[in-house]
Amino acid sequence: MEVTHTTRQKIKQFAVILLPILITQLALSAISFFDTNMSGKFSSADLAGVAIATSLWIPVQTGLSGVLMGITPIVSQFIGARREDKVAYQVIQAIWLSIILALVVLGIGYMAVPKILNAMTLEPAVRDIAAQFLMAISAGIIPLFGYTVLRSFIDALGQTRISMVITLTMLPINVTLNALFIYGLWGFPRLGGVGAGIASAITYWVVFIIAIGIVHKMKPFSSFQLFQSLPKISFKAWKDLLKIGVPIGFSIFFETAVFAAVTLLMSNFDTVTIAAHQAAMNFSTTLYMIPLSICMSLTILVGFEAGSGRMKDARKYAKLGIILAVILSLITAVILLVFGRQVASLYSNEPQVIELVQQFLIFAIFFQISDAIATPTQGALRGYKDVNVAFILAFLSYWVIGLPVGYVLANFTSFGAFGYWIGLILGLAVGATLLLLRLVKVQRNFHQPLSSK
Repeated sequence: MEVTHTTRQKIKQFAVILLPILITQLALSAISFFDTNMSGKFSSADLAGVAIATSLWIPVQTGLSGVLMGITPIVSQFIGARREDKVAYQVIQAIWLSIILALVVLGIGYMAVPKILNAMTLEPAVRDIAAQFLMAISAGIIPLFGYTVLRSFIDALGQTRISMVITLTMLPINVTLNALFIYGLWGFPRLGGVGAGIASAITYWVVFIIAIGIVHKMKPFSSFQLFQSLPKISFKAWKDLLKIGVPIGFSIFFETAVFAAVTLLMSNFDTVTIAAHQAAMNFSTTLYMIPLSICMSLTILVGFEAGSGRMKDARKYAKLGIILAVILSLITAVILLVFGRQVASLYSNEPQVIELVQQFLIFAIFFQISDAIATPTQGALRGYKDVNVAFILAFLSYWVIGLPVGYVLANFTSFGAFGYWIGLILGLAVGATLLLLRLVKVQRNFHQPLSSK
């Protein structure tokens, strides 16, 4: 990354960082899209089973990945302060932590998942598909978390194009494996939605190995000599990482878990409603990659400027990112209004499902507008290492306001399943407003470079 002086230079550098991240996030989202889409083409039961399974898995995955992403502002500020000698040690400690977190998830999942699924009012076929999908994808947890650390390290150096190339490699591998294991092509077993879990696990291992090779052999990563020595576990280093990463992870967890909770609560509705909800939520999540990519870019750029003590430049990047996100959200809103039926048809061949998906997508428009403010704002705050308040606001917005309001509307009014979406939109709007106010306060009070504490 380079020091910028004019708005034109900032836009150029922002674009250099953002575009590869956006492509990377869209590719990651496309993997989930193809899992859902290809399972849905197999049968409605497979679509519903994968929906339930991913509703349990995604909050855990994204939440703990968020914890590990705490390494991004740490490395970014070290680079901005020209303390490169501190980077390798911190990254290796993050990798050790990723392995421990993966093992904990495996242990808890083995004990808890059967009980959770049995407690839900699911059709037997849907329950079996969900259980087997989670068992299959669990084989890829360790490499997935390890790759999250390496990707955060790569991005923090501003080399987001490398992350893009690695992730784009994932997509054809995953889609090919999906075709083999879901549909049983070329003599492979025909496993339906369960095959998507197997395909994802294999893909995670392949990409993790590729990432290790790149950071070991390719410049500028090789100059940090990450794997030249493997220091012992340092609980102090973990504490420093967790101090930043845990609030980030919990913020992400609260957001993703509330959507998962809605899907689980919708198990009281019929299979068609579950499938339609998940399809609409899946596409909404794909659109969410736009503000999320801006968020991740702002964490890198604001962190770099804050580490260097250039507070005015950090503020300009934050403003630039939020404005861009709002503009893009309005464009996606128009797309959903005009092409809603075509989007719904991507997920199912059943007319009843398509009609219901199209209705759910109208609510997705309001998600995009609120996300355009809330998500980039969180990214800027993370660049300042101001993460605790965002974590509290996420809990308040989604679990104190969004989910309770949605539950009441869904169960005690004529809105039915749509009530959950209305409640979540309200919670997201409140969160966006409060986060923006927090950013303004931080920028006014933040006059000195942040330490690495």
